[in-house]
Amino acid sequence: MTIKTGDAIPSVKIMQASAEGPKEVDTAALLGTGTAVLFGVPGAFTPTCSAKHLPGFVQQAAALKGKGVGTVACVAVNDAFVMQAWAKDQGVEDKVAMLADGAAAFTKALGLEQDLTTRGLGVRAQRFALILKDGKVTYVGVEEPGAFDVSSAEAVLAKL
Repeated sequence: MTIKTGDAIPSVKIMQASAEGPKEVDTAALLGTGTAVLFGVPGAFTPTCSAKHLPGFVQQAAALKGKGVGTVACVAVNDAFVMQAWAKDQGVEDKVAMLADGAAAFTKALGLEQDLTTRGLGVRAQRFALILKDGKVTYVGVEEPGAFDVSSAEAVLAKL
């Protein structure tokens, strides 16, 4: 079942890429206080994710903070080392928390997985964005295949 407006963010232990290396975080603890934005991508270093999705949130980090967002996080079904390398490549710094959902446990708990096995990618996240207030979902934007409209930083800013 796909997460919807009014639902609580699930509590799942995943890894966060950090300057000190991977560290375990609980998704409900990280995203459960104040206003948070979580966006999901099919994979680090993939074309749209690297050219538009992550860069948009990095560029709009100050505008998001200005609208009261305390945490901006990106999740992908990749390992923490890949997420850390992608963050470095994209100049993320401390603007976006890079979450590694290596086994897709969190993505599946959200109901936002997609099976890309036939394309050689396995189970991945759909492209999406969520806005959360005190751990409750207030906005869900899930992209249709090939689209990039409802999960961009600009779309999220318009919903805050």
